[in-house]
Amino acid sequence: MFKNNLPNWFFITFLFVIGGLNLPAQTQTNGSQANNVVTAVPFLLITPDARAGSMGNAGVAVEGDVNSSSINAAKLAYLSESSGFGISYSPWLKNIVPDINLAYLSGYYKLDDRNTLAASLRFFSLGSVTLIDENEQNLGTFKPSELAIDASYVRSFGEEFALGTTLRYIYSNLSSGQFGATQQSSDGQAVAVDVSGIYRTQTQFLNTDAILSLGANISNIGTKISYSTGGTNYFLPTNLKLGGASTFLIDEYSEFTFALDFNKLLVPTQPTYGADGEIISGRNPNRSVPAGIFGSFSDAPGGFSEELKEVNISTGIEYRYNKQFALRAGYHYENPLKGDARYLTLGAGFKYEVFNIDFAYLIANAQKSPLANTLRFSLMFNFGNAGNGSRDPRVN
Repeated sequence: MFKNNLPNWFFITFLFVIGGLNLPAQTQTNGSQANNVVTAVPFLLITPDARAGSMGNAGVAVEGDVNSSSINAAKLAYLSESSGFGISYSPWLKNIVPDINLAYLSGYYKLDDRNTLAASLRFFSLGSVTLIDENEQNLGTFKPSELAIDASYVRSFGEEFALGTTLRYIYSNLSSGQFGATQQSSDGQAVAVDVSGIYRTQTQFLNTDAILSLGANISNIGTKISYSTGGTNYFLPTNLKLGGASTFLIDEYSEFTFALDFNKLLVPTQPTYGADGEIISGRNPNRSVPAGIFGSFSDAPGGFSEELKEVNISTGIEYRYNKQFALRAGYHYENPLKGDARYLTLGAGFKYEVFNIDFAYLIANAQKSPLANTLRFSLMFNFGNAGNGSRDPRVN
């Protein structure tokens, strides 16, 4: 049992534990069935990078930076510097719980013109919970947390196309063995991979020099995760991100970038259950990871129309002057029956020599949204010259 910090436990339980369970029923929203796609460790879906965060989380095809591993590692192939590192930080759900936060540390090193190595650490702190026993004796304070450690390899195939792969170790400590009525709870652990790609080309559009890019990333393809010895295994948030970006080179100083991303979770959609637990429509969600990924395009109880509702849309715009100052805005849309995360984002960035700083601010549509007024900050440092293999496509 626990005595204080009830909001912490509420969100730990419902957002980060219940989020990974196979729910036995659906809820009703305005007369329609609301069926969220649920997974374990959803912190992996949070965009830590302030630049992408200020563009509505769009960025799978936007020009890369130190934090590219978090959204599309393949973009690291075309950075103009030979090495760099960065740190990002964001208080999360601060309107509800004051001590939840996400920290992200990343770095990369170019081996040569074609090959790049990168690593990152993502740490999600869920605050503090005061524990008491049935006799109301204080058992101390527990600080649940989750983390992911990544190692990436990226290879370019010329100046227009690159591929990347990331190996990820995931650790989720939500109970520290303190909770569980019939089974001993344990820390969740899993291994996953990302596969990403980027294609970009220089062209003329509307009589203006432009760089067109297409990007893709399938993230968190991996083992299931369990929170108890011999207990149920839950899906990781395997996610497909596809997007495009157009950068218009107005003159030698000014450029505008427009980005559009589409996201879909590649995990089973919860079926509709009857009163006695039988599946009325949809498919049994208890299946293997490959079956869950390939079946995620056709297993929604509502058919194709419901599958479309599971696609989230992110769009953003960025203006940069002399690659030193940037203003950004974006919008993220999630269907009301699939989570209802809809919000406007704003942000800015500044670069001075090797130093970059970006920040993002989230404005939620609903005033009581736990995401409202979320801030994200990123600091980055870049060093050296990467050589001809990573030159800007504007250079002839």
